Amino acid sequence: MWAVNRLLSFVVRKGHYGLFSRPPRPLTQFEVRFLHCTCCWGARIPAVGFDPLNVDSSPLCQDETKLDSLYTREQRAVILQLLNTASESELAAVKLLRGRKSVNIIDYRSRNGPFKDLESVLNVPLLKHKSAVIVFNAIINPGVKTKRKGKTQLAKFIRPEVYKTQLEEASSIVSIVCGTQKIAWTHLDRAMRVLDWQQEECSSFMKETYMASSYLNDVSAVVSHLPAADFYVVEKPGVSVQNTALFPVMAHLRTVEAMLFALLGQRREAGAPPNVLNMMRVAVGRHFDLIVGERRTSGARVVRQLMTEAVTKQVPRVSVPRELLLRYRDAFRLNSWSKGEELGDALLQAVAFYELLAE
Repeated sequence: MWAVNRLLSFVVRKGHYGLFSRPPRPLTQFEVRFLHCTCCWGARIPAVGFDPLNVDSSPLCQDETKLDSLYTREQRAVILQLLNTASESELAAVKLLRGRKSVNIIDYRSRNGPFKDLESVLNVPLLKHKSAVIVFNAIINPGVKTKRKGKTQLAKFIRPEVYKTQLEEASSIVSIVCGTQKIAWTHLDRAMRVLDWQQEECSSFMKETYMASSYLNDVSAVVSHLPAADFYVVEKPGVSVQNTALFPVMAHLRTVEAMLFALLGQRREAGAPPNVLNMMRVAVGRHFDLIVGERRTSGARVVRQLMTEAVTKQVPRVSVPRELLLRYRDAFRLNSWSKGEELGDALLQAVAFYELLAE
């Protein structure tokens, strides 16, 4: 009986015999299937007649078009002339080449020689196909300004909402990171030069009943020492609300964060846009590849590398004054990271802010 039922169900499903046979569908009734471009998932070609052994290697979408084919010989010459000869300040004047990208172009030239074609520009870190096209168009038409959106909320890493042009025109920022015992800050300008880098002990933090008056005294003392800047970037802690064991730490960090916003906000002129911002701790960790699973690991290695490059490279990622290098040379060893954790995180947050903004 089991074998009979198995046979009947197979016949009904396949429909090959007798009364169960189904008329063949005309070719026009078959749905046309498409192959999608894995780069943008927008472009597609019909799969009918598609031979995988003789597939055309040409790109499916315009995003992968060879860069040299997009411009005339004269235009390519103008672009390559600027990229191969311009100084860092001249490159920074081109759209999207501020900050790290201009440094990477000069570093690539010094190691590999001048660019021979436009396609070779994609070998420069942080320059992808779409951003390269914008850069090339800006070089050819320096007087043409693209229409900007009104307000650009950089929701991936900062809040509240501010005009992107204001961020790009800021001459310097102060990056602030709060710990359980300290507050650290880094004053960094648009040329990636460290102007100030300090931390202060706060004796009232995480003590007894979290007295608001004691907290306010400590936070006010720190704010009085912060230098003037266009923006103050306060780290947004990544402590989970659901972890009840860390609730006292979360309450402490949020209290200090609120006081920093209130006290620093008083420096803003009436009617001026917000100048105190939050930057997500997780975003900084991802920028420096410090996230393992859902946790952020120590940034001591990255800070030491930045400090080493400030001495060994002609054009470092970030310029740190010699006196600060000597002062903190032992603060970022793995066995003493707890002493300089907030200090290092403040520097990483400042660097990530400018580099993410440039991207």
